[in-house]
Order: sequence, then C-alpha cells, then structure tokens
Amino acid sequence: MSDLLTAVIKDDMKAAMKSGNKARLGVIRLILAAIKQVEVDERIVLDNDCVIQVLDKMLKQRRESIKQFADAGRDDLVAIEEAEVLVIQDFMPQALTEAEMDIMVSEAVAESGAETIKDMGKVMGLLKAKMQGRADMSIVSLKIKAVLAG
Repeated sequence: MSDLLTAVIKDDMKAAMKSGNKARLGVIRLILAAIKQVEVDERIVLDNDCVIQVLDKMLKQRRESIKQFADAGRDDLVAIEEAEVLVIQDFMPQALTEAEMDIMVSEAVAESGAETIKDMGKVMGLLKAKMQGRADMSIVSLKIKAVLAG
C-alpha cells in the first residue's frame, strides 16, 4: 500500500512505452529518477506523502523555469516545461480550488491565533501538511499575507 503512487507511475511508464508517447515517457522517467534519488540518498522507501513532496518540488522547479524562460522570450522552452508540468500534475492529488484555499487559510489563522505578518510562520506550519501537493504554496503565502494585513 505504501508504494501505491510509485506503482501507478511505473504502470503509466509502461503504457507510455507501449503507446510510443516519448514526451510523456521522458517526464515519467524523470519522476522515477527523482524518487529513486531520494530513496538512495536517505536509504528509505518513499511512501505516497513523500512521493507527493518529490512531485511538488519538481512542479515548483518547472514553474520557476517557465517564469525565467518567459522573461527571456524562450517560448520553445516554456512549452516544454509546461508539457512536463501537465504530466507531473497527473500524479498529484486533486488541486484545491480558490474557495477551498481561502477557507483553509481562514481556519488556520483562527486556529493559530495569528494577528500580524510576524505570525505567518505559525499559519504556514498548519497549512503546509494539509495542502502539500494540492496548492501552490506561493499563492497560499499571498493569501495568508492578505488575511493578516487586512
């Protein structure tokens, strides 16, 4: 059960091989390599939560690359990164809606007793585990700032 997500990714890799979808296959191999790297470095077998953290990190790297490539006018590279983002997102949990994020931020602010921007770390601490892989934490950070500033 613990490696369920890894098994799904491996099955998807086999399907991509059979269908000849080289672009998808390449991204899936990157995902599996990243998972294996963490497993080897830390001498553990990753559970689903840890795999989601790896995928989340990969998504964050690609979003940053997309921004940098767009700023440099490299639309060809932006397209490649965006295609990779779509494949990685296939293995992520269902993303939170704006409304769900707003509710969770409000609840976390109330639960932590946060009143100023200085208390932001407490709120992020409560939300990080709940939202891991389901929301872009930079957007969540902006929402927390807006609540604490307003």
